[in-house]
Amino acid sequence: MEHNAIFDIRTADDFLHHALRIFKFQYTNNPVYKAFCSYLNTDPNAVQTLEQIPFLPIEFFKSKSVLSSTDAAEITFTSSGTTGSETSKHHVTDLSLYEESYLKAFNHFYGDIEDYCVLALLPSYLERTGSSLIYMADDLIKKSKHPKSGFFLNEYEQLYKLLGELQKTDTKILIIGVSFALLEFTEQYQLDLKNAVVMETGGMKGRRKEIVRQELHELLSKGFGVPHIHSEYGMTELLSQAYSKGNGVFDCPSWMKILVRDTEDPLTYLKNGKSGGMNVIDLANINSCSFIATQDLGKINHDGTFEIIGRFDNSDVRGCNLMVL
Repeated sequence: MEHNAIFDIRTADDFLHHALRIFKFQYTNNPVYKAFCSYLNTDPNAVQTLEQIPFLPIEFFKSKSVLSSTDAAEITFTSSGTTGSETSKHHVTDLSLYEESYLKAFNHFYGDIEDYCVLALLPSYLERTGSSLIYMADDLIKKSKHPKSGFFLNEYEQLYKLLGELQKTDTKILIIGVSFALLEFTEQYQLDLKNAVVMETGGMKGRRKEIVRQELHELLSKGFGVPHIHSEYGMTELLSQAYSKGNGVFDCPSWMKILVRDTEDPLTYLKNGKSGGMNVIDLANINSCSFIATQDLGKINHDGTFEIIGRFDNSDVRGCNLMVL
């Protein structure tokens, strides 16, 4: 089937057309998903709306090979997890879909990556293998083509000096970092950045006490001297990301969509403004599963944006595992 057509979606009708097409493809070609749909007595020919599509619980990525392709995996992304816990595994048979997804989404929300110097402060991810976030950040660093773009483990003084140098130029700066590392940096250094996007990817990763997102953003905003802290919402099991440009309000690229389910009845959906469990449609997940019931709690605003307000459990999701209310 034609994979890249999803990136040309412009309308709700376009999205529904591609979602139904991919649902039928995955029902036919993904044994795990088909078994789950059969358990729910789903007739694929009767599915005509997004709400009628079954959403696979995200936990299946921990115990099953969720694949809609017989091609060999080009890479397997894994979640970080905690010591002794089972990690999610996302077998990706076509890395070009992942690359096109994050590049087109970044371009839509932030412009050409070549306009930026990309500085990635991701120590907890750098210290393990199989991170989809590291893969994305590494590719963005390379595609930025800026000689100073790169990763930082705990070289805070080096990062501080580099930011000072970049401030003297007109270069746009993207600082993408895990929450605890960004916090540690601002506890040692104070900046007044004029031309920077500071983007947290969530989580203390067991390094520090979890804090409410609003408090975190206030501390980071003051430390970096920027008006807003941006956020990325992504996870091991997805090939697309949503972005927030401030206040924890996220927007999706056109091939990604959020539905909110009733926490007591997972087959019932809630109106905008009501809080419940978050289901994600990621049409870039063509070769695994595009319809995933996450462990996140959230709500969809009346303008179509969404917010994360909590978690069912402590499963590993970027961009929201710090939001304890």
